[in-house]
Amino acid sequence: MTSLRDRGAGGLLLLPLLLLGCAGATPAPATGGNAAASSTALGDTSQQVMVTFPAAPPSIWAQTAAALAQTYRIRVVVGWTMASIGEYCVVFEVPRGRSVREVVKRLGSDPRVGLAQVLSAFETQSTGNPYARLQHGSQALHVDQAHRLATGKGVRVAVIDTGVDVAHPELHGQIARTSDFVHQREGTFADVHGTAVAGVIAASPNNDVGIVGVAPGAEIYALKACWPRTPGSREAECNSYTLALAVDAAIDARAQIINLSLAGPDDPILGKLLGTALSHGIVVVAADGGVPGHSFPATYKGVLGVLGSDDLKGGLARPNARSTSSLAAPAIDILSTAPHNSYDFFSGSSFAAAEVTGIAALLLEKNPKLTPAQIREIFQKTSHPLSFPPGLPDPPVGQADACAAVASLAGGEGCS
Repeated sequence: MTSLRDRGAGGLLLLPLLLLGCAGATPAPATGGNAAASSTALGDTSQQVMVTFPAAPPSIWAQTAAALAQTYRIRVVVGWTMASIGEYCVVFEVPRGRSVREVVKRLGSDPRVGLAQVLSAFETQSTGNPYARLQHGSQALHVDQAHRLATGKGVRVAVIDTGVDVAHPELHGQIARTSDFVHQREGTFADVHGTAVAGVIAASPNNDVGIVGVAPGAEIYALKACWPRTPGSREAECNSYTLALAVDAAIDARAQIINLSLAGPDDPILGKLLGTALSHGIVVVAADGGVPGHSFPATYKGVLGVLGSDDLKGGLARPNARSTSSLAAPAIDILSTAPHNSYDFFSGSSFAAAEVTGIAALLLEKNPKLTPAQIREIFQKTSHPLSFPPGLPDPPVGQADACAAVASLAGGEGCS
């Protein structure tokens, strides 16, 4: 297992560790190198903005950041090169008492600036912890039959989430790389949400322990960009800064799939990075909680947004979900890995997205040249209309079918 390290135009530059938005933190100078992944990300970010600069020599970036800080009376917190798009990103802090959105508006009209935005907050898409029923998700997806045709062998999957328990017996040897873009002063890499997502995707087969992931042959790149709300919590949050670092690193590491089991508001800088990932042929899968205005990146063009379904009762896991996503996967009582050699049931579209990521890995094993658009088309052609209780209308959403999707690459045979 190796660690990912960010590389920029000026090489790796170790900047002072600092709390984003923490009073009294030492400002990090804007330079042509990358920020070390040094955000604790637990400070108050409500007064912070993110700005990108177009491609230029590193010395120009440094001068521009300093000039903007002086012009708009804002403080440089951290800056780094986004290697995948050849641009520079800076987080500025706006003094309290001033309007952050007004500063963003002024920065956005400055000709020296590419994009300017508030520092958005994102949340992983997991819900409560019901134990009343057994987990039926794998059966509903026909995963066992799909494994006769493919296991996702060698497919590189970047899980941008909380940390993962790499020592879990189901995940030992499944995690190819790790990187921490949060660096909490007091924390662990073995977090609940990321461990569960990784288990759904790639839990090891034939080890006489517990479960099998949808793509047990896949290689997981565990990129920690989110942190638990409280120690040991299954709910977690992230922000624009940590997610931008992780997406850029996933592109640089040549991941074939990026799994984002999280959602938040529209984010221009993340959108640009995801657009770059898609243009590189990387499949991007995201959880869709069905909340208008809070379902990015699932709503970003080209991203495979996944709603949660209830395969036990029929229909969507959240019947009132409002979304443009047309694909769903089971999201109720998904049995998966938990830290410290444990297992638990999880619910939420986070795990539906992980299941679809696993199926995408099966498809890429069979044909590594498939584009994101072609994989979307396969899902559309092989999904099954969701069933609903009598009296409830059927939305235009299809339930994924792992075996049908993989078999479609082999003439439709092998799912009986």
